Amino acid sequence: MADKEAVAGYGPQGETRCGFIAVIGAPNAGKSTLVNALVGAKVTIVSRKVQTTRIPVRGIVVEGASQLVFLDTPGIFRPRRRLDRAMVEAAWAGALDADIVVLMVDALKGITEDVERILDRLGEAHGLKVLVLNKVDRLVDKSKLLVLTDQLTKRIAFDRVFMVSALTGSGLEDLKHYLVEVAPPGPWHYPPDELSDLSDRKLAAEITREKIYDRLHDELPYSITVETTGWKTMRDGSVRIEQTIFVERESQRKIVLGKGGATVKQISMEARKELAELLGHPVHLFLFVKVREDWTEDPERYREMGLEFPKE
Repeated sequence: MADKEAVAGYGPQGETRCGFIAVIGAPNAGKSTLVNALVGAKVTIVSRKVQTTRIPVRGIVVEGASQLVFLDTPGIFRPRRRLDRAMVEAAWAGALDADIVVLMVDALKGITEDVERILDRLGEAHGLKVLVLNKVDRLVDKSKLLVLTDQLTKRIAFDRVFMVSALTGSGLEDLKHYLVEVAPPGPWHYPPDELSDLSDRKLAAEITREKIYDRLHDELPYSITVETTGWKTMRDGSVRIEQTIFVERESQRKIVLGKGGATVKQISMEARKELAELLGHPVHLFLFVKVREDWTEDPERYREMGLEFPKE
């Protein structure tokens, strides 16, 4: 990975291990839920809406002398627009350069077109390959798991297979223990108390975007973005945060605002509550909704998100 260069001074004395683990899969396979569960804290947002994760987010776990750096990637699917291509390429960039690739498959859906597309390219990854069948707690006929495992392992020579429920935590300890064992020897890349590489400003924007999706799941396209434009620590220790919600159409702006501003006020309240819990001090959140037509064609917005701007 481009930023694998170690920083001296991290980790305990003696032999240490550090593994970069890319978690890939089709949209809504449960990747973000898995990373949050393994880290033991919310480092990436979760929503019912597909393609919620736009940029690779690192979640960091320390077990003994081992540091695991999980890369939660955007869902891999057939890209139709520029933003789609940017997200899919970001996912593959993380996977192809990782020490370990975890392919998450929704056991309820099985081998979909998106999973087929991933299998076709997964052989390009040089790291260990781990298959994780997720949502097994919701599968009534458990015999289907064996059939699905057989179908997938015939396509790719996975080093290990795990059956888990990222939501309930079932099977996650076995998965974590295995990853600790196979993490390559090497220095730690992050301080032992760091849980994510996401800045507070970006995390705050992501939290607000999550609340928008929670409230307006069926009413808005996923091409909505949030940017933190102001951040000031006040004398009493509280934080004043200003954010702009960008939409592509005036009709979308009206949906986000709601009648008399009711919807955006509710979104602000829910985001403010969660941010205060995460940051550990009161938060004053101010949201502004602006129309920026075709923002998905603006290279500056991609830089703000941390994505490469795809060329035509």
